[in-house]
Amino acid sequence: MTPLPLFRLLQSQGFGSRKACREQVLAGRVTVDGRPCLDPDAAFSGPGRLLGVDGQTWVWRDKAYLMLHKPAGYECSRQTRHHPSVFSLLPLPLVNRSIQPVGRLDQDSTGLLLLSDDGAFVHHYTSPRRHVAKTYRVTCKHPIDDGLAGRLLAGVQLHDDPVPVAALACQRLDEHRLELVIAEGRYHQVKRMVAAAGNRVEALHRYRVGNLDLPAELGPGQWRWLEKADLDALAGGG
Repeated sequence: MTPLPLFRLLQSQGFGSRKACREQVLAGRVTVDGRPCLDPDAAFSGPGRLLGVDGQTWVWRDKAYLMLHKPAGYECSRQTRHHPSVFSLLPLPLVNRSIQPVGRLDQDSTGLLLLSDDGAFVHHYTSPRRHVAKTYRVTCKHPIDDGLAGRLLAGVQLHDDPVPVAALACQRLDEHRLELVIAEGRYHQVKRMVAAAGNRVEALHRYRVGNLDLPAELGPGQWRWLEKADLDALAGGG
């Protein structure tokens, strides 16, 4: 990568406008690889560079890929209606990078949510043609009868689709819980499928996309970067 002025490196990472980034450097708020730098025009290459702003260190990344453990009560939108946005759970530089969710979870659903500012990445993992598997744990209101999984696997009719929609996999976990795998990401799809099969979703948790699992140590509301191993696992499942 061609070296860039420090203020432009900061701008690319979401730290503000060109003017704001220059002012941060001149004010002594920025370090490069742990060393203070007061020259906003000093040139540095980006990959692997450690940028410190107000004591917080960021690794320069050309594109942002991250996962969030979405809690209930948050909307996957910047323009929310009734609940806070998932973007309020992320640091401001990430929000400024115009990241967007890779698919969505309803406000009352929880679990693995991917986000990125890479449009090709977002399109790849949201396109129905890619058949990327999403795995959910579904808590049903009524006891699960012996035929519910079979109906979901065979395909159920949704009101807005002339073709029955089928689960890729489905198994009963206990009296009220299912594990359900789908490849699409239509509006309220899991809830509508379960309703069409004769039950009702009380809670919905997505814990896997492709072959990428939500880490047990990542608590609700927490986020982390997707590293190479995560992206490989994701690609291996779609």
